[in-house]
Amino acid sequence: MPGDLPAPIVNADSAPYWEGARNGKLLLQRCRDCGTLRFFPRYLCTACGSDHTEWAEASGRGTVHSFTIVHRAALPEFQARTPYVVALIDLEEGPRMMTNIVGDDALDVALGEAVTMAFEERGTEGAMVPQFRRGAGDV
Repeated sequence: MPGDLPAPIVNADSAPYWEGARNGKLLLQRCRDCGTLRFFPRYLCTACGSDHTEWAEASGRGTVHSFTIVHRAALPEFQARTPYVVALIDLEEGPRMMTNIVGDDALDVALGEAVTMAFEERGTEGAMVPQFRRGAGDV
């Protein structure tokens, strides 16, 4: 089934992020001038506008800020997965990211709940997409 879902679109700003995911790591950009961590990858710092960036490995832990349960997929490739959870996760390091909650108990997710990183293969080239599972278990 991984080959049935679209692979991520990689660009110059996000290539290190996707390479980290391929290796089982969640990487965040850190501004070398002001120290701000950010997600999603982009060229300029959202706090100070600097283009001096480095990559930092995140813990893979967070809490559910908000979520919705999708019953009608926007793309046909995702229809077989409905219902599924799309969530905003407040990462332990500070940034917030949009992702999915996966696992047999995903539909029981609650606001403020602890979640941990999981990776899901996408496309046919071995791309990995960061997802989250319920619980504060080991990453």
